[in-house]
Amino acid sequence: MTKNGISMEALELMSIDFHSDRANEVAASAAVNNGIMEAAADYTAARRLPMNFSVDLKTGKITNQKASGRCWIFSALNTFRYEIMKKYDLENFELSQNYLFFYDKLEKSNYFLESVLKTVDEPIDGRLYKFLNLAPLGDGGQWDMLYNLVMKYGVVPLEAYPDAEAATGSRFFDMYMTTKLREDAKDLRQMVKAGKSAGEVQEAKAAMLNELYRMLVISLGEPPKKFDLNLRSKDGRLFREFGITPQEFFAKYVGLDLDDYVSMINGPTADKPFNRLYTVKFLGNVVEGRPVTYMNLEMDKIKAAAIRQLQDGHPVWFGSDCSKFAFRKDGIFDRDTAAVEKLFNIRLNFTKEEYLDYGDSAMNHAMVILGVNLDENGRPDRWHIENSWGDEAGQDGYFVASDSWFDSFVYQVVVNKKYLDDESCGLLGGELHELEPWDPFGTLAD
Repeated sequence: MTKNGISMEALELMSIDFHSDRANEVAASAAVNNGIMEAAADYTAARRLPMNFSVDLKTGKITNQKASGRCWIFSALNTFRYEIMKKYDLENFELSQNYLFFYDKLEKSNYFLESVLKTVDEPIDGRLYKFLNLAPLGDGGQWDMLYNLVMKYGVVPLEAYPDAEAATGSRFFDMYMTTKLREDAKDLRQMVKAGKSAGEVQEAKAAMLNELYRMLVISLGEPPKKFDLNLRSKDGRLFREFGITPQEFFAKYVGLDLDDYVSMINGPTADKPFNRLYTVKFLGNVVEGRPVTYMNLEMDKIKAAAIRQLQDGHPVWFGSDCSKFAFRKDGIFDRDTAAVEKLFNIRLNFTKEEYLDYGDSAMNHAMVILGVNLDENGRPDRWHIENSWGDEAGQDGYFVASDSWFDSFVYQVVVNKKYLDDESCGLLGGELHELEPWDPFGTLAD
């Protein structure tokens, strides 16, 4: 072993140092027997985050994405269903996540194959092609990708297109479709290099999409083009409609103008000055759809806009790193409650900028903000979160996030532009600055 390795003498000194402090032995017993997060939990911090809020919205039964990465679809549809439940005074209602999942997979397949055709001169072992090829059909997505699907295909109630087994557990479904897509990509690259015409290449691509559609229908079922609707209010009133299309249903029953919704991010890194618009290369699903667009703002502006929307009676879609300082069982997102630094007797010093720059954190999950608690000075101190992990996670499916956790690990919030401040609203329609495909804000919520 070299002089820079770990010698047996050094190992013995580490052991002596560990046992010199009784707290280490107590911590080890707690963690080994109960698990790290359970041993690290600080009950005094948790008690400072009660599940009550000065601004709060009531929703329907908790949804469950199960073993799939569809959180971005679940959370968006949970904001949509709130509008339907409020408008028609419903006890509960759920929209079909499977419906948008089907079309997202089909559109992503086409988007990937078109990206392959744009990069035929890239080596297959180059960074760009390897990145595109890594997960061309992943379950995750972004708000603007959701926008593109809804604007093109509309939405349907859950009963019109229920979940399929392949949607609730998408591992094998994704695996085989991804293999097929990679083979299709290989064939398209070879056709272009062999000098085939653009028409011949597009004809081959159409045949590939036809096969992928077949795989989708066999896996998920064929989506409805029309359906009958029955809604019954809490007081027994019945709302019925026959032969309505998914696009008509969204326009009439959800009634949101999605063109008015703006995606804000908080990315305090040197390469992303605030008060600019950003997009990410090769990130999307619908080829003819609008690009993924972010407005990078200071967190105070983002929180103020979210609070205004909540106070006006509308929930908020947001994306975060749900893995950091999180208690899935107890429904808490909070660094003080997850006292891992005390448990290990260490200090974790990353700023939000450094978390992003060094690849230790990025958006990986989308949820819904239902409420916020404002202190005596009108400042938020905790947030009420609706998750999509079923009612056995958290507190009957709901979570509470401390405001400090929100500052550190919330990366994206979507609001109606009318809740923006004037300066931020003035950025709309401005120049789009492109980020590389592997930028942290190119990650997908799943």
